[in-house]
Amino acid sequence: MLEREIVGCLQGMAVGDALGLPREGLSPRRAALLFPNANRFYFLFGRGMFSDDTEHACMTAQSLLVSDGDPARFRHTLGWRLRWWLLGMPLSIGRATSKSIVKLWFGASLSGVWSAGNGPAMRAPILGVCFGNQPDRLRELIRISTQLTHLDPKAQWGALVIARAAYLAAQSSDRVLKLAEAVRDLISVLPAEAVELFSLIEHVGLSIEASQTTEAFAAELGLSRGISGYMLHTVPVVLHAWLSFPDDYRAAVQAVIRCGGDADSTAALVGGIVGARVGKEGIPQEWRRGLCEWPRDLRWMERLGHRLAEALASNQPRKSVPLSIFGLIARNLLFNMVVVAHVLRRLLPPY
Repeated sequence: MLEREIVGCLQGMAVGDALGLPREGLSPRRAALLFPNANRFYFLFGRGMFSDDTEHACMTAQSLLVSDGDPARFRHTLGWRLRWWLLGMPLSIGRATSKSIVKLWFGASLSGVWSAGNGPAMRAPILGVCFGNQPDRLRELIRISTQLTHLDPKAQWGALVIARAAYLAAQSSDRVLKLAEAVRDLISVLPAEAVELFSLIEHVGLSIEASQTTEAFAAELGLSRGISGYMLHTVPVVLHAWLSFPDDYRAAVQAVIRCGGDADSTAALVGGIVGARVGKEGIPQEWRRGLCEWPRDLRWMERLGHRLAEALASNQPRKSVPLSIFGLIARNLLFNMVVVAHVLRRLLPPY
């Protein structure tokens, strides 16, 4: 049974996403001025809400639940979940993802656009936890999930590495994770043409061996003003934070948040990977309690994790875990209003 790992992955993404969200798009310096305490939420009066990263992870988990990982059914159901999700007017959606979902609504057989944004990485950790022990099936599911929105091969390679990282984390929950073995394993899943990503992963290992911090590593990659939404920027920094603190959820998430930039995505990915290893009990309790979410809350994620683990164990699809449509609409209205308030707040000092 994978219930502990699945729930840890989903809740780990949710908490990391919510912690990083207020800092999204800010340089490390400005983020530290506006949000000096990395141990608390700032989004909604000291509470946290998550963004599209967690929503995509949950949609992917629901799609696995009803398809049992069958590629054709998985593509069909994930495609429709993305369509309906767009109608909720998510403010934090990436340009490539929005264009591709519009193409889905118009019936395009190839909906993805040419982009190496990190959207597919959002859907990757849960795929890795559930199907990392079936490499061929995992590759196919990653390909389908990626090409629904992104066509640049770098997006697919990055998503595959993130999925493999989540699988390694989940598998090693009862033993010490060795850095050199993890680096070799991550590189082994890549095709020969992924030379640049291959080199970046090697660089991650050398940096950690040299006791370099994740912030210093990001600066060395030219990302001192924040991590962009480009897959080859996101993936190495996420891997660095994870492999630096494979058993310490708090330290790993804070490490990527301090790097600035796309902090909700990087913190969600690190949170999902480490969460798959430490389970929900390894996520700081005050952070779990600090989320202000409904109807897609942590209890709902536990029900989803339980049902998905049962489906995987029995090799039988299950019905999706229901969500209140009216609850989602009300939640999204509140979320969008708070996002607008944060945008206006950023116009004011301190600078």
